[in-house]
Amino acid sequence: MTPAAIRILEAAKICCERWGIAKVSVDDIAAEAGVSRATLYRMYPGGKDVVFDALRVRELEEFFATLKAGVEGTETLEDLLVRTVVVATEELRADEHLALMLMSEPGDTLSQLTVQGLPRIIRMASLFLAPLVDRYLDRADAAKLVDLLARLVISYFLAPSEHVDFGDPASARAFINSQILPTFQPARSASSGASS
Repeated sequence: MTPAAIRILEAAKICCERWGIAKVSVDDIAAEAGVSRATLYRMYPGGKDVVFDALRVRELEEFFATLKAGVEGTETLEDLLVRTVVVATEELRADEHLALMLMSEPGDTLSQLTVQGLPRIIRMASLFLAPLVDRYLDRADAAKLVDLLARLVISYFLAPSEHVDFGDPASARAFINSQILPTFQPARSASSGASS
């Protein structure tokens, strides 16, 4: 990605935080980035929608890179899953841009975390996490597990529970041991037995 393309994405994020997605124009983004309107359209044909789509992709890539780094060194499926939900929840809770967007543009932001954006989130989660889960489960079960974790983390983030806190390692571990691992236990046991 070129420096100008990065500046445009950063500018879009700043403008979005300042005025909200609906009120931001291509001219606002170009002015904030210090590029011409023509340059913006050359780099992001389609204008504002394409810029915001690229920004969402970049933020997802950064999120999952942080998540992947946060789970490195885990040695069991249980530990991998616990670290995954804890780190993901911590990252979501600490994301100031996301918090601001949920306050100022709740409809669009919720759509990007659920109906409209969920397929992309699951694809990215699979790309980053499935190879880690593959050590313990066959490919089909790994894909199902990653899909389930992505949906659960988003759900519990958007609608916190008084019974389960994915940001708390003990609570996350209790949930994973009682609700997730029993479903995947046979494949996990077979995989563990084969590797010992």
